[in-house]
Amino acid sequence: MPRKIDIDKSALTIGVDGKRAVLNNTGLGNYSRYYLNIMSMAYPSTKFRVYTPRIEENERLRPLLTRPNIELFAPSLATAIQRSWWRTIDLPIQLNKDQVSLYHGLSNELPLTIKGVCPSVVTIHDVIYRRCKDDYSAIDRRLYDFKYSRSARNATRVVAISERTKADLIADYDIDPAKIDVIYQGVDPIFTLPIDTAKKQEIRERYKLPERFIAAVGTVQPRKNQLLAVRALARLPESVRMVIVGRMDGTYGDIVRREISRLGLSDRVMHLTVPFKDLPALYACASLSSYTSRYEGFGLPVVESLTVGTPVVACTGSCLEEAGGEGGIYIDPDDVEAYAEAAMHLLDDQIFYDKTVRLGQRHVRRFSADAFAKATMTTYKKALISELI
Repeated sequence: MPRKIDIDKSALTIGVDGKRAVLNNTGLGNYSRYYLNIMSMAYPSTKFRVYTPRIEENERLRPLLTRPNIELFAPSLATAIQRSWWRTIDLPIQLNKDQVSLYHGLSNELPLTIKGVCPSVVTIHDVIYRRCKDDYSAIDRRLYDFKYSRSARNATRVVAISERTKADLIADYDIDPAKIDVIYQGVDPIFTLPIDTAKKQEIRERYKLPERFIAAVGTVQPRKNQLLAVRALARLPESVRMVIVGRMDGTYGDIVRREISRLGLSDRVMHLTVPFKDLPALYACASLSSYTSRYEGFGLPVVESLTVGTPVVACTGSCLEEAGGEGGIYIDPDDVEAYAEAAMHLLDDQIFYDKTVRLGQRHVRRFSADAFAKATMTTYKKALISELI
């Protein structure tokens, strides 16, 4: 039976799935580090015990580990199979030993044996593997279906990162909507810092950025649909360039490169790998940003771009309108002409551009760190109270 917690009198110890925070430097890793950063600052009397199957140096996690209310734990296990078993099956033994108040799976899953050990919360980011099947092997799709649906059903509470994800969980897995809380992730605090002219000039010179360009941030893969933006670029004035930022390998990366060459755009498209700390200034240098994904659970790059004041052309069909509000123009993911028209509307109409920037920055205020922290703690209290009933 779970330990009974007096919520009003006890200092909480939150067990946290730390695998992605330690081992992943993109989406799920960013979310996990954001969570640790915001929650540990907002609730200094709460202890966050972070469980990871192995420890690896991570420069973006390192500053968080100096905080007195964050502890990192990894088992002494030799093989990947042992570590996977520990995270999936044996971790609740350690949770019980550590007397955690609650366990939070930050990246779609909980240990299969968590039920009955302590209250649990799982954050479900998306069910992309069900919507974009070509991006996943059949084995991976079955594995994710099993693990993520079971985690959502077994969890005391479920956090969905958007209304789109909540609707998908209800439709696909028949999860009770009453136990799902939609909690939006905010952007990393570095996106809220002022970016002056000198900083933008420094970034322009360092990366040899063109004067007018569209920033396309994200891994180049079929779901992200960068071909749409590339094909639309061919219809834009030659003075407009494109900067693709993200991993660009595999079959789809080759397809995009060939299309760039076929359209005669090789001198108008740059591909960069940019450290996270330089992303805000790169967005700020762009005339607009592009996020043409066919499906997302939320679409954090949209919010990042709007936060620094750069409007977005994005696609309909999932949740990007939810992320961007009136800070973007949304077009069908297969409509090249609509993309080109949207981009030209922003590039040619300064009054419309400025209005879109203002509306976008107003929209993204809802994705604040304070709102994230308060909503997450409210979910924890709901989970703890439900175990007392």
